[in-house]
Amino acid sequence: MKLRVDHTKCSGIGMCEMTAPAVFEVGEDGLGVVIDENPPESEYAAVEDAIANCPTGAVSFED
Repeated sequence: MKLRVDHTKCSGIGMCEMTAPAVFEVGEDGLGVVIDENPPESEYAAVEDAIANCPTGAVSFED
C-alpha cells in the first residue's frame, strides 16, 4: 500500500501537514502533497490521525 492525497477532494486546509508534518506538506499549488509515500512505522499513528481528520476525505492508503 502507499499513501496518497486525492487532489480532486483536497481543499488545501493543511490538516494533514499539521498532523503528520514528516509525511505531508501543502504544496505551492495549495494542495496537500505526500512527501513520504511509505512512512516508517514511527509515523503510523500520525498518518492514521491525518486520514481520520481530513475534512474532505482526501488522504488515504491505496493498494
